[in-house]
Amino acid sequence: MRKLLVGFGVAGVALLGWTLRVGTVQAAQDPAASPQFYTTRVQPIFKEHCYRCHGGFNHRGGLNLATKAGMMKGGHDGPAVIPGDPTKSLLVRLIRHEGPAKDPMPMPPKLPKISDADIATVTQWVKAGAIMPDDARR
Repeated sequence: MRKLLVGFGVAGVALLGWTLRVGTVQAAQDPAASPQFYTTRVQPIFKEHCYRCHGGFNHRGGLNLATKAGMMKGGHDGPAVIPGDPTKSLLVRLIRHEGPAKDPMPMPPKLPKISDADIATVTQWVKAGAIMPDDARR
């Protein structure tokens, strides 16, 4: 791989989405690892599908998804998100409908399942560390 990249030069490497670092090649940072990804991509999903029960004044199951503190604290069943590990994150398991059948139940409970694209976005965000602003209510 190193020999192949030498022929590209710095401009070619930049076009491939790679950055050079003192003799090594490193992938560009995952865009999901930024507060802007949460604000522009993840929070709208939560607002559309989750905030009715887990935002504002409603905190069903003790879970508030509208703030970073609420997200990290979780609800009655423990933390909603394990940053960096979507397979252990209760939130991801529930929106995939892979969690316990009854308590907590798959989310959202009465509406159709969240789209696969939205589930992938939330999963990508959790895998990248679940980065979000300190207070993402607005």
